[in-house]
Amino acid sequence: MTTPARRERQVFAETLLAAGPDAPTLCDGWTTRDLAAHIIARDRRPDSVPGIAIKALSGHTKRIQDEIAAGDWSRLVSDVRDGPRAWSPTRVDIVERAVNTAEFFVHHEDVLRAQPGWQPRDLDAELVRDLHGALRRSARLLARKSPAGIVLRPDGHPDILANARQPAVVVSGPVPELLLWIFGRQAHARVEYEGPDDLVAAVRTASFGI
Repeated sequence: MTTPARRERQVFAETLLAAGPDAPTLCDGWTTRDLAAHIIARDRRPDSVPGIAIKALSGHTKRIQDEIAAGDWSRLVSDVRDGPRAWSPTRVDIVERAVNTAEFFVHHEDVLRAQPGWQPRDLDAELVRDLHGALRRSARLLARKSPAGIVLRPDGHPDILANARQPAVVVSGPVPELLLWIFGRQAHARVEYEGPDDLVAAVRTASFGI
């Protein structure tokens, strides 16, 4: 039985293959080749992962990703599709759902929404449920440096207090759009805002993330 994270991995790989190695993404300065290398390093080179969040180690992470990115494109996409080695904890369903569902959804959208004329996808209910769980778990961490308080108002769900500062901005929309928003894709997330104009402007361009 497959998980939403595994299904999203597969359709992400198909999107990468269709886009080609040099397509733009929403990740600043990264092409699809760079994004694929990031996923493979995260899957198969655990020594590269700390450098994603720790600036002092970022050089090591970049060297690994650049080395991977230099490989054959079809091989890179195949490695993205195949995922981590058999010994990886993310081969366990519950771990995979916790750490990979949002990762693959967001990076898939990084490719899709960098193209002209994009539209939000119709997502299955199980994937949306897992994305809602990811939104609840990650909102406070990702919004901790926000210049204003943030209340997320996902359609059909209770509010999520992402940052308790006052005054606050209320950000409303479908679960997937709010997840993209809190992961720093504000300019490409279809959400609505309530709050003072200056604070809304501030959170629209704020840097969210680990």
